[in-house]
Amino acid sequence: MSSRTLGYVLLSLAMMTVGSTVIASKLIAGNMPAFLATALRFALALPVLLALVFWQRERWPKLMFRDWVLLLLQAGAGSVGYTTLLIAGLSHLSAADAGVIIGTLPAVSALFSVIVLSERPGLRLLISVVLATLGVMAVAWKGTGPSSSIGMLYILGAVVCESAFILLNKRIPVPLRPLLQATTMTGLGLLVSLPFAFLELPPSMPDAAAIGAVVWYALVPTVAGFLLWYGGAARVSGSEASVFTAVAPLTAVTLAALVLGEQIGWVQIVGVATVILAIFVLTFPVRTRARTVLTQ
Repeated sequence: MSSRTLGYVLLSLAMMTVGSTVIASKLIAGNMPAFLATALRFALALPVLLALVFWQRERWPKLMFRDWVLLLLQAGAGSVGYTTLLIAGLSHLSAADAGVIIGTLPAVSALFSVIVLSERPGLRLLISVVLATLGVMAVAWKGTGPSSSIGMLYILGAVVCESAFILLNKRIPVPLRPLLQATTMTGLGLLVSLPFAFLELPPSMPDAAAIGAVVWYALVPTVAGFLLWYGGAARVSGSEASVFTAVAPLTAVTLAALVLGEQIGWVQIVGVATVILAIFVLTFPVRTRARTVLTQ
């Protein structure tokens, strides 16, 4: 197997783990408070990441107070905000519908860069945003009441939080190396979510499915997904790596049917198809760095 082919395999697997977060969050939703699940996810992942940092002999660069503030804001938005809103949204929405909405992240992130960083919008971005919007509208059209609308707002909020994460990452003067970035976000995410988790302690133990989903979320998407993504991204170009984000919504919809037994109708199929097309339009060629595509 060539190095490039291996890179494709690793990137595909990485994005499959990202898609699986939707299924894990669905199993958690309604069975464990969102902040508690988020704090447990970080508490389980952090020792593993710290061990990897020690093994790789990584060293944190000297950061100014402003840098730490930006990192804390990143953790609050991308790590805690994304996870808690995703779990909250899946209390009201099917995993398949949530998978379609999560797939709009690349287009929404690029749009954020235009609005906040005053980057010039190109034709590809405009087409991508239109396609991503059509994907979300397909889910909205299928909605069956106020609960579905609330769920959509939560999931869109999660996408906005993750877009803010990517935007803040561009503002840090001294970017962290990938492993240090993942470890820092996990540690700060635990710091932010822990006080809220204590306020949400349930009177009884959550069910085994929810606990298993948290363990999966911590060890597979958070740790293994990070290793797979950067291992693959090192072997291919940035534009090639970014295209593989299309695997995430497709995986989420597929697993919703296989694992959760959800019925996948033509609306979800049309929705995920337009979202994947939006990703392909946006990333050929891509102008953003591959390191910002996979976030936790």
